[in-house]
Amino acid sequence: MHFDIVLPSVFFLLIASSIFIQDKLKNKISSLFEEAKFSTKEAILTAVWIGIAVTVMALVPGEAIRIFFLTAYSYILFSFTRMLLKKWYIAIFPPILFICSYLFFWNLATFNISVAVFFIIIILYTSGLFSWRTVWIFAALLTIMDVIQVFLTGFMVQSATKMLELRLPVLLILPMYPYTSIINLGLGDIYLASLISIQASAKYRMEVGVLMAATNGIAMFLFEALMLNTRLFTFFPATLVVIAGSIMGLGIARIMKINKRTG
Repeated sequence: MHFDIVLPSVFFLLIASSIFIQDKLKNKISSLFEEAKFSTKEAILTAVWIGIAVTVMALVPGEAIRIFFLTAYSYILFSFTRMLLKKWYIAIFPPILFICSYLFFWNLATFNISVAVFFIIIILYTSGLFSWRTVWIFAALLTIMDVIQVFLTGFMVQSATKMLELRLPVLLILPMYPYTSIINLGLGDIYLASLISIQASAKYRMEVGVLMAATNGIAMFLFEALMLNTRLFTFFPATLVVIAGSIMGLGIARIMKINKRTG
């Protein structure tokens, strides 16, 4: 039987890390948005916008996407560092380091580190905009979009392939172990799992969020094992795995009676 422990472990660690980092910085981050929350309409529009963005990335020339992404990533690094340190002359260095790494020192390690950094910044900026209700509306619509874009239009596959060719850090690229191969996981899948787990931590308690991070790792392990041993699909919408793992975590939390509101 073939299986992999690397991706499920990294998946769990990224989700759990986002929960703890968000808890430490939530007061500083929330002050930027003055407690603003997405309405149901805004959650729906955000999911629709992501679906449109995937289609655009599949159709737009690669160099235009490269320029846009490098510019956007550099700005996000600058603004986040400036927010934390309050010093613009220090905040200019992370974007410079990123661009230099991309141009001269780009390898699997710097690529995946950039993915992790980008993920943490985005989840910190946006997790507070959702409520428990809107995060599930967003998750449901994003999953539907993912299924359509993978199995019907194929735009998700085209976008991911183009991003890999451009060497843009929007998905993890990890070696498997003990099975020897390479596997990819999109940033959006990690983001969705973390977003739901952070909201579970806010609604109930942090233990529930960490439990959901663990069950997402387990769900990813089981899904990978199924894929490696059956070869049913080359590409699969991992948001379905995230939804399954998150529901599994909530179910276990209910059985263990740790899903009590924090206040």
